[in-house]
Amino acid sequence: MRNDDQNRREFLRRAAAAGVTMPFARRLDLIAEQQQERKLGFALVGLGSLATNQIAPAIAKTTHCRLAAIVTGTPAKAVRWKAQYNLPDRSIYDYSTMARMADNPDVDVVYVVTPNALHAEHTIAAAKAGKHVFCEKPMEVSTEKCQAMIAECKRAGKQLGIAYRCRFEPHHLECERLAKEKVMGNVRMIEASFGFPIGDPKQWRLNHALSGGGALMDVGIYALQTARMLTGEEPTKVSAFEAKTDREKFSTVDESITFQLTFPGGTIAHCGTSFKAGMNRFAAYSERGSFGMEPAYNYSGNRGFRTDRQPLQFGEPDMFALEMDDFARCVLSGTPSKVSGEEGLRDVRILMAIYQAARTGQVVKV
Repeated sequence: MRNDDQNRREFLRRAAAAGVTMPFARRLDLIAEQQQERKLGFALVGLGSLATNQIAPAIAKTTHCRLAAIVTGTPAKAVRWKAQYNLPDRSIYDYSTMARMADNPDVDVVYVVTPNALHAEHTIAAAKAGKHVFCEKPMEVSTEKCQAMIAECKRAGKQLGIAYRCRFEPHHLECERLAKEKVMGNVRMIEASFGFPIGDPKQWRLNHALSGGGALMDVGIYALQTARMLTGEEPTKVSAFEAKTDREKFSTVDESITFQLTFPGGTIAHCGTSFKAGMNRFAAYSERGSFGMEPAYNYSGNRGFRTDRQPLQFGEPDMFALEMDDFARCVLSGTPSKVSGEEGLRDVRILMAIYQAARTGQVVKV
């Protein structure tokens, strides 16, 4: 009888404990689910063409993001965006009032879309206001400024991501898989190029003080990202050559550059970029065939190819929506982003080595 009483008491104790624990655990699950379903408020800093025509429309297509605020130095833009997106007065900022975001709980993430040489200033201001930061590429115009951005976000306990949209595009992801899994054998050589004839000579991309460079900084970085993505390695040395046919228009920035990257596994990448010629493709040459994309870097309409006659075609999801949703999920779950500030710093370090190689004519170790 004593054993029966002890067993009964133990059973009741465990049942009571379970009766408390199970609802509590379920509440935790529900809280986690609600957190994952929450839309994060994004503030756009810089309302130029990219923010107006690509990023803002893409936010409406996301699962985890919503437009919550804007930062602009143009009062007319502020009025127009406020009306178009039904934004409250307290969510309209200029560059001198970004610190006030600290008092706005509607803003979770600040998306920096200003010229390259202003990224550090605006990223640091956002981090000091207690916000996560998503920043357009290239991350900045020097490794020192990149490191300052990383340090400030870490100090604030906030995530920093760089807007590498192609890292979320399905054709690019499939090419990365083909290379990583050696579907056609080891990738031995890569060709990647992106360029276009640039228009208005007065735009900020041709002003070194704002851009930090020309074609290489603006679109050559895509070719660099492709080479690093396909190899899964960091280049050990670079060589480069610059050509300039219009010294007036490109007086302070590069017009056209070709560069070569050597990777530890023996893969060589030949890359090109230009503000004078149109180019938009990459190819990975493997031991048993090749694969790649042409066009490769458009906002839409990209196409893949494989020489083994297997398909490499997918739908066309909005890349800007994909990258913002991914960053939002990283913030909500507390997991690191694959396009972190450290990733942006790696690219800028290599870009600086390419410029050095083009300037000196020497092979530069990275």
